[in-house]
Parts: sequence; C-alpha cells; structure tokens
Amino acid sequence: MKTSHIILIVIIAVAIGVIISTTGDASKYVSFKEAYEMAANGDEDKVHVVGKLKKATDGSIVGMFYNPVIDPNRFEFVLVDNNHEEHPVIYKNAKPQDFDKSEQVVIVGSVHGNVFVADEILMKCPSKYEEKEVKAASL
Repeated sequence: MKTSHIILIVIIAVAIGVIISTTGDASKYVSFKEAYEMAANGDEDKVHVVGKLKKATDGSIVGMFYNPVIDPNRFEFVLVDNNHEEHPVIYKNAKPQDFDKSEQVVIVGSVHGNVFVADEILMKCPSKYEEKEVKAASL
C-alpha cells in the first residue's frame, strides 16, 4: 500500500471515532415520569427534563434552597415538568445567576434514589428574549 492510502485510512478511522463518541453523549428529552422509570430499570443515562420552577400564588419560588455558607456547591429546588409532575432537584454546583428570573428551565442529569441530580442547568430568561420597542425620532 502507498503511504497516501494509509494516511487516508487513518483519517477515515479518526473521523468515524469522533462521530461515534459525539453521538454516544447525546441524551434525550423526557418527562420526570420517564426519567424515574428509566432509573427504576437500572438505566442511569443522562436525560434532559424541561420544566418551570414551582411558584406560590404570590409568584415566589417554592422549595428553593441555597446556602453558600454551609455548602456553596449544593443548590436544591423543585421543578414542575410539562406534564405538571413536580420533583426535587439537586444541582451540585453554585446557584446560577438570575435563576429566580428564569421562565423555563432545562435540567440535564439522572435520577439517583428519589431525587433528580442535575449536572447542568439551562435557563430561558424572559428579559433576554423580550422584544424591545424601538421608537423613531421625529425631526
């Protein structure tokens, strides 16, 4: 074989390896019910759960706990998924900035015992996505 053929085969093998490794990390979007069923069946794959923070009638967030003096890497909250099922979530990191203002939350992680442990939190904040009115100056 020519060295150019060997180099081409190596490049193709590396490309296939990269594609396989990136698809292996992809997780799917599920509800809390599906996530807990997966955990009950021994499946600890990471999943995405979409939901909103549990709020009281006055608009305050219910079930949120973060005390950086005790443990700066433990943030707990209650998330209500799109099927209106609520579950406690533990995030082993600092509370994200503007978390209280988030409109929708996506958590990435898996169920451990009776709690969802999030490895990552993605937020949609309303202030970021609001349309701002632009007024033209009159002459």
